[in-house]
This record gives sequence, C-alpha cells and structure tokens, in this order.
Amino acid sequence: MNTSTSKNSAAPAVDDDREEKTATDTIATKDTTGAAGTGTTASDDANDEAGDDANDDVSDGAADLTDDDDLELDEYAEAEAAAASGLGAGAAAVVAAGLGIVSLTGAWTGRIAAERETLIGQIKTSGGGSAAQQISEIYGDAWHTTALVNGLFALLALLVGVFVLVRPAFGAPARHPQPGWIRAVALAGVALGVLGVLISVGMYFDLFVSLPSAAATTGG
Repeated sequence: MNTSTSKNSAAPAVDDDREEKTATDTIATKDTTGAAGTGTTASDDANDEAGDDANDDVSDGAADLTDDDDLELDEYAEAEAAAASGLGAGAAAVVAAGLGIVSLTGAWTGRIAAERETLIGQIKTSGGGSAAQQISEIYGDAWHTTALVNGLFALLALLVGVFVLVRPAFGAPARHPQPGWIRAVALAGVALGVLGVLISVGMYFDLFVSLPSAAATTGG
C-alpha cells in the first residue's frame, strides 16, 4: 500500500516538470518569433527608407533638369532679344547716316519745294514788281525753302544717331553690349546731322552767301 501511494505522489511531479518545460519552450518560441518579426520589420523599414531616398534623388534630378531647361530657354530668349535689339539699332544707325548725307547733298523734296516757291514768286511778280521783290520772291524764298528742308533732314539724322548712342544706357542688356560698328555708323550720322544743321541755318539766314541786292543788279 505504501508503495502505490509513493508512485502516485511522484507522478504529479513529473507532470509539473513537463508543463514547466512546455511553457519554457513556448516562451522561447514566442521570443524567437518576436525577434524574427522585429528583424523583418527593421528590414522593411530599411527598404522603405532606401526607396524614399531613391525617390528623393530622382525627384531632385528631375528638378535639376527642369531648372537647366528653363535656364537654357531663358538664355535663348535673351539671345534672341539681344539679336533683335542689335538689328534694330544697326538699322537706325544706317538711317541716321543716310539722313545726314541727304541733308548735305539735298533731297528731291527740297527741290520740289524750291520749285514751288519759285513758281509762286513768278506769279506774284508777273504783274510787275521791283527788282528786290523779284529777287526775294523768285530766288530768295526758293533758297530758304531748300535750306529749311535740308535742315529738317539733318535734325532727324542728329536725333536718330543720338538715340542709337544713348539707348544702351536705358534698355540694352548689359550681357550683350552694342557692337562697335553700330556706334561708329551712329556717330557718323550724328556728325553729318550736326554739319547739316549748321549749313542749313547759315544758308537760311544768309550767313554764308547773301542774296544779290537790287542795287548791285541795277548797277550791273
């Protein structure tokens, strides 16, 4: 009887050991699974961060390319604007020089205006008039009209030439300076304009050559 009781009382101890071992294995398994899960989560986080960095790099590269394209377009537009500006300035310089030459050599408009004044003078003196009146009406008015027209051409040449010379100070791009030939032609137009204005003023007010007088004509 005592032996049976001893065996029965020893059996629960063995069961307790097994239960403790099973619990320990379960805890160890959970710890291993948790560690594995933690490792997987860390790996996923690292992959996500790497992907975000790659996306950021791609976005930055695309932004840099866009900025470069915009810069190239701006430079191209600025170059086109500078070329158009240089073309206009060159044409204006040539016009100034041409007007200066016309002011010195005379224009067909001045000749027509002078002939008109001559005709008007002949009509006025056809019914009779003194020699001084005939000189003034037929010759003097035509002379002065020619000088006036040439002076207008000279003034235009002066204004256009000055405009071309001073324009870079007000609107031309600093990165694209005005070519030297444009300034040279514009300066020539200004010089011819000034000379034309001086000659026209002198001829209009009879400073260089005076009109013939009636006394000299009668005496002759």
